[in-house]
Amino acid sequence: MEALARHDPEVASLIQAEEIRLENTVDLIAAESITPPAILEALGSIFNTKAAEGYPGNRFHAGCRYADALEELAVSRGRQLFAAEHVNVQPHCGSTANLAVYFSVLDPGDRILAMKLSHGGHLSHGASPSITGKYYQFQHYGVDPETDTIDYDQVADLAERFRPKMIVAGASAYSRLIDYERLAQIAGDVSAYFLVDMAHIAGLVAAGVIPSPVPHSDFVTFTTYKTLMGGRGGVIISREKYGQKIDAAVFPGSQGTPALNHVAAKAVCFNLAKSPEFKHIQQGILDNAACFADEFDKRGYRIVSGKTENHLVLLDLRSKGLAGNRAESILESVGIIVNRNVIPRDPQPPGVTSGIRIGSTAISARGMGRAEAAQIVDLIDAAFQHPDQQTLLEEISGAVSGLSRQFPIYNPA
Repeated sequence: MEALARHDPEVASLIQAEEIRLENTVDLIAAESITPPAILEALGSIFNTKAAEGYPGNRFHAGCRYADALEELAVSRGRQLFAAEHVNVQPHCGSTANLAVYFSVLDPGDRILAMKLSHGGHLSHGASPSITGKYYQFQHYGVDPETDTIDYDQVADLAERFRPKMIVAGASAYSRLIDYERLAQIAGDVSAYFLVDMAHIAGLVAAGVIPSPVPHSDFVTFTTYKTLMGGRGGVIISREKYGQKIDAAVFPGSQGTPALNHVAAKAVCFNLAKSPEFKHIQQGILDNAACFADEFDKRGYRIVSGKTENHLVLLDLRSKGLAGNRAESILESVGIIVNRNVIPRDPQPPGVTSGIRIGSTAISARGMGRAEAAQIVDLIDAAFQHPDQQTLLEEISGAVSGLSRQFPIYNPA
């Protein structure tokens, strides 16, 4: 960053400080990962300067020869990686990808059935503060009060009574596999489109370590910066018969020019996701998340839904006398980064919460395994048991720093 250091040392110093923070903390945010240097280089490339409204071969700006080749390459790689019929790599994020899907086949006020935000869904699945909740008529399904897993019979009953035009699957805080085949059948029974938002689990799907929703869905959306370990951005997969509608809903329907540097990053991301190393990391993500669940269970924590089958664990902290925001603050003070998270039927407001969400992606990308995951649980439990013992917290912080140094994010070798 020589030019940046010369022209804006203040910003350069903040970037450097963030690099140091990442190196010296244990990142357990389920929506974060470690982005490989090749992808960071693509994000910072000259493609950042190019305006290219439209699609390859039909742009509204001249000089798009290489922009066209880049987007075609990204689309081709995305189709191959996910065995997809149609791929659009232009969405700026996951929420705009979801909006484009809604815009492509629905009218304002149409009915959509999706997972409730407080039970693990996402804002863009019709939460009241979101434009999606204002623009469409949503009904929400949740999880069974006994098992904290999706009650598919309830979904079928809701679909029959509500008669939605679209059913949405996918979540941001749900630790179990989703039965896409069953939900697709429910959608078919009421003549509804079926959308799967796999933003959190796209890397696991790409590596083939969990089932893919693509064969069962009309539309699939995802982001590239979570388990897929890419740069920020969204992607839409659809059946070929909806391809033109999807493209029109993205441009000109909801976006102008694409961020071609992000398209470049997506192309690199899809290529890296074909490697044996990527699959090894994704299997490690599953193994480490399972280890988290087992180790927390041994220490008397309640695991929401009882276990995990993906990259995250949702902890109910009420039996430990902790609120989620307090737990988040305690852990950040020792260098362990998590986020407070609502749990199903949470008595606390979203700013407080009764739970925390713990993800295994970033530690797995750094090369940590089950031994390190178990050590991290020990450190978390010790901090929670003694949140006011400053000397002990300093010892925990030192252990976190030592563990982080053993697994550098970007190994110079």
